[in-house]
Amino acid sequence: MYTPINQWAEDDRPREKFLLKGKSTLSDSELLAILIGSGSRNESAVQLCQRILASSENNLNTLGKMSVSQLMQFKGIGEAKAISIAAALELGRRRRAEDAIELKKITSSKAVFDIMQPIIGELPHEEFWVLYINNSNNVIYKAQLSKGGITGTVVDIRIIFKMAFEQNATGLILSHNHPSGKLIASEADLKITKRIKEAGQTLEIQVLDHLIITENGYLSFQDEGIF
Repeated sequence: MYTPINQWAEDDRPREKFLLKGKSTLSDSELLAILIGSGSRNESAVQLCQRILASSENNLNTLGKMSVSQLMQFKGIGEAKAISIAAALELGRRRRAEDAIELKKITSSKAVFDIMQPIIGELPHEEFWVLYINNSNNVIYKAQLSKGGITGTVVDIRIIFKMAFEQNATGLILSHNHPSGKLIASEADLKITKRIKEAGQTLEIQVLDHLIITENGYLSFQDEGIF
């Protein structure tokens, strides 16, 4: 039976619960309900958000990939509410990216993945990034070198090393994402890696690794012995 939120016990209303008990006590659907403010004639904001979350298998990462138009397919979600949901999830993604870069010390390929996955792991297109490293294996700078379509991107080797000299980097780690989710190095991946590594040897800037990043995993050229 549908009961409007304003008729719920005060402790159960999302906004009041947030203030009385703290944000960590709210479910994902309750937090989303605060964002959209109201539901529809036949269901509360919480019920509507439960339905939206159920469609994405109660996974916020999956929900975050939904477009505004896809969110608007749910009865009770207009453009303004859809934008509010999409904007909040994008803020969450950016926060994860900022938190990740605080893992400055590179001790393994997993540390690189932890930095780069929030940035490029879920993108629908390919991007090529470089982490610039000092003698202590700390990340001193990160940069997007190129952005392409779903099938690939173009990398300018001169810009990679220009930035390395500007940052006084002694080493660098390459990374790019595969929107397809396939953790397989293509012939083009191998060729560009070889060219960048050879240029680094000439300029005495060590190319330490190249990672292919997907949403759920990574391939390290160094770990796989193909570097």
